[in-house]
Amino acid sequence: MTDVQLDPTKRGYWTSDQEVRWCPGCGDYGILAAVQFLHAELDVKREDTVFVSGIGCAARFPYYMSTYGMHTIHGRSPAIATGLAVSRPDLNIWVVGGDGDMLSIGGNHLIHALRRNVNLTILLFNNQIYGLTKGQYSPTSEVGKVTKSTPMGSIDRPFNPISLALGAGATFVARTHDLDRKHMTEVFRRAHEHKGASLVEIYQNCNVFNDGAYDSITKRDVRDEMMIDLVHGEPVLFGAERQRGVVMRDGRAEIVEIADVDESELLVHDQADAQSVASMALSMLASDNYTPTPFGIFRSVDAPEYSEAVNQQILLANDRQGPGDLKDLLRSGATWTVS
Repeated sequence: MTDVQLDPTKRGYWTSDQEVRWCPGCGDYGILAAVQFLHAELDVKREDTVFVSGIGCAARFPYYMSTYGMHTIHGRSPAIATGLAVSRPDLNIWVVGGDGDMLSIGGNHLIHALRRNVNLTILLFNNQIYGLTKGQYSPTSEVGKVTKSTPMGSIDRPFNPISLALGAGATFVARTHDLDRKHMTEVFRRAHEHKGASLVEIYQNCNVFNDGAYDSITKRDVRDEMMIDLVHGEPVLFGAERQRGVVMRDGRAEIVEIADVDESELLVHDQADAQSVASMALSMLASDNYTPTPFGIFRSVDAPEYSEAVNQQILLANDRQGPGDLKDLLRSGATWTVS
């Protein structure tokens, strides 16, 4: 952190003195700016804020925030952040990683942090490629993707991060993209305010190894027709003239023309639905990067938070038995001496 006295309500207060070293034009710059501007609006302190990352281009994030941070090992950031959250539940903890880091070697750590509902704000940068290691296919790359590691095209079916998070029981799940700072900022704000595990998937462009992957969805001239804005309590509508919508049929979400259905058939988005059946269906609505795709908050529900529950158990154990002794614990139960 810098010793220079800065206004905590300005972006510069949250900006470190480190040179930002991403490729020119990388979508990470927009995400970093959104997070820095957001922190200037939040009621949090630098000394109580921590950014934890794994390995990859996105993992440089902690260096660029004037907060505490840790650049950990590949895929393990959710696990390390869980330990921090349990020991210091008072902190404002963010976890940052890419689709390779989070969904490949780090897949188990991610889903367990989500299912436990640890109080973490997790930002998953999804550019559908490995960037730092120079362009191999990732767990979110499309079938047929030709890369250095798949010269004949990938035969792996990709992960859908939103569906994965919902399936793991995450209590807050959302999607945004790197070309709209206002949308990013609001989604990040809601994720931060949520008590429990928040996962935000960010469509992020890698202009070197996978340039334009989301152009058919997020470019300004196609957004009206390709981006489905999810608004809690409102019918799911989109299109330049709001002429298209989404209905549920046989448990599946389908896109329809408004003129072809009765208004009562339209799906009304309910992010607070504990079952999240419709949210899961919405997450599976887009089958590729050329299909209208939902953005916004898919799920936001209340559930017991992990760190709080752990610390309640510790207090209860201390009341019943007094402070524990590590030496006694290690020598308790089934132990033996090998000669």
